[in-house]
Amino acid sequence: MRSTSFLTLAALLSIACSKPSSSNDAPSAPTRQASHSVAAQNSEQWGPAPAVFPPGAEMAVLQGDPSKTEPFTVRLRLPNGYKLPPHTHPTTENVTVLAGTFLAGSGTQFVESQMDAVGQNGFISIPAEHAHYAMARGVTVVQVHAIGPFALTYVNAADNPVTRVARWTPDQQPTGSTHQFP
Repeated sequence: MRSTSFLTLAALLSIACSKPSSSNDAPSAPTRQASHSVAAQNSEQWGPAPAVFPPGAEMAVLQGDPSKTEPFTVRLRLPNGYKLPPHTHPTTENVTVLAGTFLAGSGTQFVESQMDAVGQNGFISIPAEHAHYAMARGVTVVQVHAIGPFALTYVNAADNPVTRVARWTPDQQPTGSTHQFP
């Protein structure tokens, strides 16, 4: 009888010691699995790109929230000749060209002759804090994926459409230019 009790006690201790210890014996909530996202072809909800972009660009958010610290995917539709002055981002930016030709350059000065032409299905990965600039040849659609929050800092503060101030006085004559700001 004593040997049976001893074996039973030893078995119970063995089981108790092999159970992971927890300061809270309450059952844990089931782990929620993330679901996948699907964007059907031509289902994008296009709208004006945020004001930090020069006027004319359109944006569609496909996945995530670019304002939060999480992965996101957006598409940008750029008109022919659209220019994005030299700028940086705090995180790596990954760009896939879906339509048109995306011209990309590196550095703090916009030099069109030094830009690389990237066509449909081409890909560019721009490191965090790396100064770069871009231009569209033809109507161009690019898909950008990165980790948020999204931020765009212009190398030259005067290029930022959000902070530009009109420098017009009543004595100036209109020049016919569609750009009213310097």
